[in-house]
Amino acid sequence: MTVLCVDFGSTFTKVGWVDADQAELRATVAVPTTLESDVLDGLATCCDLLRRQGCRVDGAEVLASSSAGGGLRIAVIGNERLVTSEAGSRVSLSSGGHVVEVISGGLDASGVGRLAAATPDLLLLVGGTDGGNAETLLRSAQTIAAAHLQLPVVVAGNAAAAAEVSELLSSVEHLIAANVVPEIGVFAPDDARRRVRQLFLTHVIGGKHLSRSAEFAQMVRGATPDVVLRGVETIAANGVAVAVVDVGGATTDVHSVLQVDAAEGAPEAGLSREVVAPSRASRTVEGDLGVRWSAPATLSHGQAEGLLTAADRTLLDMWVSTLSPSRLPHTAAERAADAVLATIAVAGALRRHSGRSEALLIAGRRVLHRSGVDLREVELLIGSGGVLRADPTAGVRLVSDALARAQGTGRMLPERPRVAVDGDYLLSPIGLLAEQNPAVAAALAASFGT
Repeated sequence: MTVLCVDFGSTFTKVGWVDADQAELRATVAVPTTLESDVLDGLATCCDLLRRQGCRVDGAEVLASSSAGGGLRIAVIGNERLVTSEAGSRVSLSSGGHVVEVISGGLDASGVGRLAAATPDLLLLVGGTDGGNAETLLRSAQTIAAAHLQLPVVVAGNAAAAAEVSELLSSVEHLIAANVVPEIGVFAPDDARRRVRQLFLTHVIGGKHLSRSAEFAQMVRGATPDVVLRGVETIAANGVAVAVVDVGGATTDVHSVLQVDAAEGAPEAGLSREVVAPSRASRTVEGDLGVRWSAPATLSHGQAEGLLTAADRTLLDMWVSTLSPSRLPHTAAERAADAVLATIAVAGALRRHSGRSEALLIAGRRVLHRSGVDLREVELLIGSGGVLRADPTAGVRLVSDALARAQGTGRMLPERPRVAVDGDYLLSPIGLLAEQNPAVAAALAASFGT
């Protein structure tokens, strides 16, 4: 049996040809994503390229992920910024979404205006522990219905109010999920994550009009970041704490999956342990760190955070000023400049994803305070993205250099990880196969030596 694992990206469409019988990725090809015509045109070109390599494409099962057309845009509506709204943001990110708006304190007329400006694909409505205060949740549901926003809604708040919320949203496409914060000190994202994925597949994919064919919606299994995180979770299932940093043209994403003991060790994202428990799986998206569209912001970040040497600045000034989204480096100097730009993006993204350990003076006593994701025990750090995949050996050096530059800021960064690069573009196929063929997914995951 053979499987085509497809990622319809915002810039490139990548296809991996998997021999499921042998549990091997045999070939990978990529072409620019054909947004101007039909995304399946790019897939057809990839299939032609694979046939020329002798791959048995016809009759193969097709599993796909997509971030084309802007991916999955989510707006979160919650009670308090540092409790349910933050928990909702974490659910959105782990579901593969880009959080475009967070509204705390419930939804009112001004919030409706903010939602219209943010143009989300769906709303995540959260708020209240089970059996607790439901007033804000109900008011928000009433406002959503009255505003006629024409957006699907996932409700993951106070379970005691779920039936009433569902009645208020009777004219709106919505799904009810289990509460993401059922009680103080608990974070339960899994059911909400499944519901977000369900609406992405049934509503968002078709709504973006990326293809005239119904085949596209039938083959897509989730948003690309969601699928990649599932791939990381599959690698971590072997008892290894894993972090992945994925460098793109516009954003740099970091996915981490810790083991249970590490995940329970500290509060996350500045939240008190008594309010929301930390999550084992986390994802952050740095929209100002990238190597093409976001290159000027990446350069500014490197200067502001002390991540650049004088030699780096000389290399980057000309390169960044002449970059376009499709430009590739051709000379040794251009390749060196591109590598430095990627190094800054990786270092900055790892810093932001990791938590902080700092000494605070409380009531006259020095107390060690920890907040955020503790990456210190990460055993495997994987670099991903075209700039690293072009030369995996150089990519390993780049990620190692970025990690070294990121140190010394009180951040709980990986201390002694083994560094690898996803040179064969395995993470997405692993995630796509994880539910349908877990044995093949696990075999592919073992390619990283876990």
